[in-house]
Amino acid sequence: MINMNQLSILLFISFLLFTSCSSSTDDEELLGNWVERGSFEGVPRTEAVAFVIDNYAYVGTGYDGVEDERLKDFWRYDSEKDFWTQVAPFEGVARNGAVAFTANGMGYVTTGNDGKNKLNDNWAYDVASNSWSEKAAFAGSARYGAVSFSLNNKGFVGTGYDGNILKDFWAYDPLSDSWEQKVSIGGKKRRDAVAFVIDEKAYVCTGSDNGQYLDDLWQYDASADAWTQKRDIGKDANEDESYDDEYEIVGINGVAFSINGLGYVSTGGAGAPGSLNWEYNPDSDVWEELSNFEGSPRYSAVAFVIDNEPFIATGNSAGYYFDDVWTFNPNEEQDDND
Repeated sequence: MINMNQLSILLFISFLLFTSCSSSTDDEELLGNWVERGSFEGVPRTEAVAFVIDNYAYVGTGYDGVEDERLKDFWRYDSEKDFWTQVAPFEGVARNGAVAFTANGMGYVTTGNDGKNKLNDNWAYDVASNSWSEKAAFAGSARYGAVSFSLNNKGFVGTGYDGNILKDFWAYDPLSDSWEQKVSIGGKKRRDAVAFVIDEKAYVCTGSDNGQYLDDLWQYDASADAWTQKRDIGKDANEDESYDDEYEIVGINGVAFSINGLGYVSTGGAGAPGSLNWEYNPDSDVWEELSNFEGSPRYSAVAFVIDNEPFIATGNSAGYYFDDVWTFNPNEEQDDND
């Protein structure tokens, strides 16, 4: 016969097993399948840039941990062949922490840090001639840790760090080779944030200011030159009980991309490099957690989309630098055998 003490112990053990199984089940139910592709063929690196032209991704610059040195090599990725080809090296100063965008069929790289100086030069890559040419310098202050995006065939660059944390935004017109200041992002200044574009609207979130990880989300309408604040992304940041606000999206040095009318924020983290992966629906203004990024937790990777297929590559965790490449399908269940 089981006495009350034995029964209590058995019930406690059953509770622990149930809780463990429930948590495991919840994790397994998260949608999204990550598949590792062939490695990036350049040296492992962090804080590189990426842009896409004609269904090819271009990845270059960054830092590989060698003291007082930065990188300026560039590589083209063919996702169908899973093959990297080295192209003309970046002709500006070698750098990390820059931003890139595509406009009028060309790729642009601007801002960044060469290890000693903050930068504001602006360079265009021409696929046809496989060459770089210097364009009008970024009109804001020299900086790194900014964000960029493309809208209406123009490039937009803003926020970042120039010795102080910033919130200004500027638009580059490739036809006139000129910059125009736009309305600054609302809310706080920020550095090391992310940006993505859905249906001709840009979204900026995460980052840090005043020693705090920011939990606000802003939408930019280029036609109106106006920012609109959306629901906060911080855990317990919202009081509206009509949706689940147990978000853990805040952090720095993550990546973002968009496919099929939805936005995604992945990796980065608050206090340590992470693997969390979240999907944003602009219609409901609600985020959903998807399966964690399956590579090593990391900061400062690059993300790009080729033919509606997203990729995450490179990055770092402490003194370890990565050259792995992963693709993601948000509608498939995770298959650990991929």
